[in-house]
Amino acid sequence: MAEVQFARGVAEEVIPDVRLTRSKDGSNGTATFYFDYPQALSEDGVEVTGMYLVDEEGELVTREVKGKFINGEPAGIEAIYVMKSVEDWDRFMRFMNRYAEQNGLGFTKS
Repeated sequence: MAEVQFARGVAEEVIPDVRLTRSKDGSNGTATFYFDYPQALSEDGVEVTGMYLVDEEGELVTREVKGKFINGEPAGIEAIYVMKSVEDWDRFMRFMNRYAEQNGLGFTKS
């Protein structure tokens, strides 16, 4: 079980586009998630409090979450997760491997 949540306990069904960057020495990195028309923005009563990456090891959290609106209507969410150590990167990649396997995602290196 690996899922993305914007409110604790409410799984996001929309699969994001995820872009990764990493420093040359591997000491830090950034994952940028973009969700087109996520359920979190369309459901009544769901308050976006951050992005929670939840799996059997626990939870990774970021508060860097921005909504995108077109003509006043919710259109997307961009969330940035920052990894500040090799251990953070390894933990994030374990989550992403589980999430990718569960949702049929692939990895393309640029």
